[in-house]
Amino acid sequence: MYSSLATIADPDGLDDSQYLFSANHDDLLSIPMSHDGMHLKEQSSSAVPMPGLQNLRYTESTPSSVHYGETHDMLESGGSHMSGREERDSSASSGYVNGNEVGHASAPLIYPHPLRNSNINDVANGFRQQDSKHPSSINPRALINGTSAASVAFPKDAHGTHTSMSRNPQTNHGASQASSTPELYQSQEPNGTHRSRNSTPVKGKPSEWKANSSIPAAMSWEEFARQCTLAAESSRLNPFALHPEEYKLLRLHVTHAQVTIYLNIRNAILRLWTKNPLVHVSLEEAAGCARDKRYFGLAKVAYSWLLRNGYINFGCVEVPNTAATIPYVKAKKGPRRTVLVVGAGMSGLGCARHLDGLFAQLGDQWIDEGEPPPKVVVLEARPRIGGRVYSHPFRNQAGSTLPPGHRCTAEMGAQIVTGYEHGNPLNAIIRGQLGIPYHGLRDNTILYDYDGTVVEKSQDVLVEKLYNDVLERASVYRNKPATFRTVEGDRSLMLFGREPSDTGGKTIAELEQSNTPLPANATTTASMTEEKPSTGVEKLAGRAYQLSAGFNPNIAATQAARNMGWPLRHDAPIVHSLGMDRVAKASEYPTLGQTMDEGIKQYQSILDLKPRDMRLLNWHHANLEYANAVSVNQLSLSGWDQDIGNEFEGEHSEIIGGYQQVPRGIWQCPNILDVRFNTVLKSVQYNTEENRIGKAVRVECTNGEAFEADQLILTTPLGVLKSGSIAFQPPLPDWKQGVIDRMGFGLLNKVILVYENAFWEPNRDMFGLLNEAEHQASLKPEDYASRRGRYYLFWNCIKTSGKPTLVALMAGEAAHYAEATSDDQLIQEVTDRLDKMFAPNFVPLPTEAIVTRWNKDPFARGSYSYVGPRTQAGDYDVMARPHGPLHFAGEATCGTHPATVHGAYLSGLRVAAEVVEAMIGPIKVPSPLVEKKLKLEHPLSYSTFEPTRTAEPEVIKKESKNARLIQDEDYEASIIGEILSKIGERPIKPGRAGVNPFLLYTKDYWYICKKECDEKQRAATRDPNAKASKTEIRTALGLMWRTASPETKKPYLDQTQSAKDDAAANAATFKERVAAWDAEAARIRREYIQNHPPPDGSEARILNSRTAIELGAGKRLRRL
Repeated sequence: MYSSLATIADPDGLDDSQYLFSANHDDLLSIPMSHDGMHLKEQSSSAVPMPGLQNLRYTESTPSSVHYGETHDMLESGGSHMSGREERDSSASSGYVNGNEVGHASAPLIYPHPLRNSNINDVANGFRQQDSKHPSSINPRALINGTSAASVAFPKDAHGTHTSMSRNPQTNHGASQASSTPELYQSQEPNGTHRSRNSTPVKGKPSEWKANSSIPAAMSWEEFARQCTLAAESSRLNPFALHPEEYKLLRLHVTHAQVTIYLNIRNAILRLWTKNPLVHVSLEEAAGCARDKRYFGLAKVAYSWLLRNGYINFGCVEVPNTAATIPYVKAKKGPRRTVLVVGAGMSGLGCARHLDGLFAQLGDQWIDEGEPPPKVVVLEARPRIGGRVYSHPFRNQAGSTLPPGHRCTAEMGAQIVTGYEHGNPLNAIIRGQLGIPYHGLRDNTILYDYDGTVVEKSQDVLVEKLYNDVLERASVYRNKPATFRTVEGDRSLMLFGREPSDTGGKTIAELEQSNTPLPANATTTASMTEEKPSTGVEKLAGRAYQLSAGFNPNIAATQAARNMGWPLRHDAPIVHSLGMDRVAKASEYPTLGQTMDEGIKQYQSILDLKPRDMRLLNWHHANLEYANAVSVNQLSLSGWDQDIGNEFEGEHSEIIGGYQQVPRGIWQCPNILDVRFNTVLKSVQYNTEENRIGKAVRVECTNGEAFEADQLILTTPLGVLKSGSIAFQPPLPDWKQGVIDRMGFGLLNKVILVYENAFWEPNRDMFGLLNEAEHQASLKPEDYASRRGRYYLFWNCIKTSGKPTLVALMAGEAAHYAEATSDDQLIQEVTDRLDKMFAPNFVPLPTEAIVTRWNKDPFARGSYSYVGPRTQAGDYDVMARPHGPLHFAGEATCGTHPATVHGAYLSGLRVAAEVVEAMIGPIKVPSPLVEKKLKLEHPLSYSTFEPTRTAEPEVIKKESKNARLIQDEDYEASIIGEILSKIGERPIKPGRAGVNPFLLYTKDYWYICKKECDEKQRAATRDPNAKASKTEIRTALGLMWRTASPETKKPYLDQTQSAKDDAAANAATFKERVAAWDAEAARIRREYIQNHPPPDGSEARILNSRTAIELGAGKRLRRL
C-alpha cells in the first residue's frame, strides 16, 4: 500500500493563524495565509515500481493476525496488513508475502499518486472544480483460492469515472493533474459510480448463495475459530456473547443453540473484513460463512447489523451501488432527501463517508420506494478539513529528512495513535487502506529535575508506585460500572469451531417470558448481565497508570509503603491507615486532585518525602492533566475515568508527515465527499413533528447561505455548543442543554520548537521535566498546581516532522497560562529550561516556533472533553442521544473512547447508523429467522406418478456417482485408521505458551481471596448471606498480586518461563516432526493399498490422494 495524502496542496494547507496562533505569530511563522499564495512543488509524473504491491496477496490460509504481543510465526505462509509486526522505526503495517516480509509504507514514499500531482488554483471564498482525470483504482486480480485481490481506493474525477491502473505501475504514464478543489456544490456522483471489487451478479440475476463458501477448506476448525475470535476482539466485540443491540434485535427469533451459530457466523464475517479491509465484504460472502443454508437468514441479519454499525465496509473502501434507475411509474415527486453534516473533522468526515457507503449499499431500499438515495453535504467553518487534527506545515521545507513527497509539519492538535490492536478502527484505515507510514513510540522517558539534573530511575520508580497507590485508594469512590443484558454462546464449542445441534426449542424471549428486552437487573437464567469494563490502564498520558475496579482501604498504608520499598520515618506508627473520607465526602462535588492531595499529605506523616519527591508526584499529576485536558482539581472523583477498560493495545505511534493525512484520506477516498468550506453555522431551525411538511431542518450561515435537510448531524466541539454561538430554534430541550452545561471541555496547548540541529538524544521519543513549586522546596501539594504542567513533557518529533523538532506540552493550569502569555516570553522560558537540561551543550533559539491557543479558536473553544465534578454517570450517552432530526457526534459523545481521534471517528459511525434507521427503519428480521429442520422420511410413491424416460439415465448416473463417493470415503477412512493406529495424529503446530503468572496465582488463591472478600462484604453490609462479586474478588486478587513479595511471585514466574521455553523448543522441532510424520504416513498408505487393493481398481488415484488429516487440517474427510 502507499500513502498519497501527505502532499496534497489543498485548503488543508491553510492554517487558523488568526485564532489558533497569537497575533504576533507572523514574526515566527511567515507562511502565506491565502490559497493563491501557497504552492507546493509538483512531483514528477513518471511512474516507478511499487515494491511489494505487485506481489501482494491475501489468501484464505493466511492468519488475520497473531495474538497481541506476538510477532509473526514464520511457519505461517503469510500475514495480512492487520497482523502484528516487529518494532521498527518509521513503522508501517507489514506482513509476510510469499515468505518475505513486506511493508505497506514503501510505496507511499516513491509512487506518484494523483493527489500529489496537484496544484492550487482556488481563492479563499470561491473554489472552481477543474476538469481532471486520474487513476482511481487498481484492478482486482484473481487469486489461486478464488478470493479478490488487494485493491487501492482512489478518488474519482469530477465526472465520477475511473481510470484503471495496470498491474505493473510502469505502464501508467498519465501526466494529468488532479484538482485539489473541495467544493462540489451539486452532487457529481451519478448513480452507479460505486463499484465493487468483489464479483457481483448482474442486475436481475441474483447469485446463488453457497453455504461454507467463505470457510477455507484447507484450514483446521481450531485455527479457523482462533482467527474468528481474534477478528471479533479486533472489532471491539465479545466473540462469545451478543452485543446488547444484537440481543435486542434477535431475542424474539433465536434459541440458545442458534445464538452460538449466529456468533460463529458473525465472527466469520468479521474475519473476512479484518483480513483485507481494502475490499468490501459482500452479502454473498457473508452467506458463505453459514455452514447450512438454513442459517442464511442469520447470516443476512449479522451482515446487516455489522454493515450499518460500521464494523465492516467502513473507511476508505470502495463499495457497490445497489441503486438502479427508478421506474417512471414509481418515481416520487419532490426534492431529493438530504443529510447535512456540520464539521469536517474526524467525526464529521467519518460519518459522511459511512453514510455515503450505506446509501450506496442500501440504495435499492430507497429505489423500491420510488426515490434516489439521499445526498450528503458537509459544512465546514474552516478553510481546511481535519478540525482538531491539524498538521501545520513549516515555513521552511528545505533540509527535510522525510521520504520524498512528505511535508514537514507540526501537530497542532491530535498527535498520538494510542495503539492499533484490540479494535482501533484507525488500524484498518491507516495501516490497511491508506498505507500511511508511522513511527512507533518507545516508552523510554527520562525525567529531568527543574535544575537540569537527571532524576534517578530508582527514585522515579519508587515515587510512581506511591502515586499509583494513592490513585487506587481514590478509586474507592468511583461510580459502579454500568451493566447491560446479553446472551452468551457455547464458548467450549466456539473455541474449537464447532456448532451445537439445533433441534429447535424456545426462543430467548420465551425463556425470559417477556416480549420486551429485560432490564439489566432482571433475574433470569435465559440471559445474563455483564458489567462494562472497570479495570484497565490509563494510556493517554505519557506514562501508563494501572487502574482497578476498587481498592481495599483496610490495607494499612505502612504495610503498603513497605511493600513498595519505601523506608518509614522513625516516628511512624507500626500500623497506619489512610482515611480520605473527610475530603471525599466534604463536598457534593468532590474532585480527584483534592482527594489525592489529601492522601499524599497523610503519607507524609509516615514517609520522609523530600521536595524532589513532591515534584515527581506533581509531574504525574501533570501527566493526568494532559490526558484529561484539565487540572486534576477539576476532575470528578467518582467518574473521571468512566471509560476505563476500553483501551486499545499495542504501542503508541505518530504519523510520519502529519496526522492530517488521515482525515484527508477519508475525505478523498474512494470518491471526494461534498465539503463546503468557510461555511460558519449561525442558527438551526428544526421541526420534531413526524407529520411535518417539507424539510425538517433549516440552517443559516454567517455568509448568508442557507441549507435545508431532512437530518442534521452536529459534530461541532462541545466547547462551541457551550459557547452558545449556534442559535437553536426552538431551543434545545432541558435534558440536552443540561448535559452540555454539566460536561467539561478542557484545554491543552503546545509550544513547538524547530531547530537546525538536535542538541538532545535523537533516538529518545520523549523526556519529562519537573517543575518547582510557587514557593521553593515546598512540601505542600497545593503549591505545585499552577506550574507543574509547564513544559512538563517534550515530544521528540525528528522522525515524524522531518526536522529537529521538539513539542513541549502545556497541561492543566499551564495551558491557560500559554493562552495569556506572549510567544517571546514562552520561547525564552522554554529555552532557559532546555539550556539547564542539556548543559554544557549550547541551546540556540529556535529557527521557527509555533504556540497553539485552542481556547481562542472560535471553532473549537478548547481541546477535548473531560468528566467534571458536576458531570453525572451516563452523561456521555445523553450527549449522544438524538433529538428529533438533530443528531450529535464527536469525541464528547463517545463514552467508551472520549478525548481521542478514534473516539470521534466511532461516534461518526454510530450516528450514520442512527440516520439510516431514522430514514428506512430498523433492520427487518424475518419470521421465522431459521427454518425448522425437516426429518427426511422414505419418499411416498403414487401410482399416478411415472418418471419420464429422459430422467432415468440422469438418476442412474447420479446414484452411481454417489455410490462411488461413499465407497471412496469408506476406503479413505480405513487408510486413515491404519495411519492413526500406527503413528498417531499429525503433529499440531505449536501455538503460544498461553501461561500467565497472574492466572496461575489466581488459580491457587481464588478461594482464599473469595473467603476474605465475602467476610468483608458481610461485615460491611451486616448481612450474614452477603457475598462479594467476581469483580471485587478479581480486584482484590490483582492487588494481592501487585503487592506480593518477590518470593511469592517467583514460582509462578518460573513456571511461566519454563512453559515459554518448552513452547520455543517445541516450535523449533515442529518442521522436522511434521516431515517425519508425512513420510511415514505416505509409506503406510502405500503398503495398505498394496495389501488391500481398492474394490474399483483405482490404486493410482487413491495412492496420490491425501486427506485433510494428512495435511493437518482437522478431522474432516475432505478430498484435496
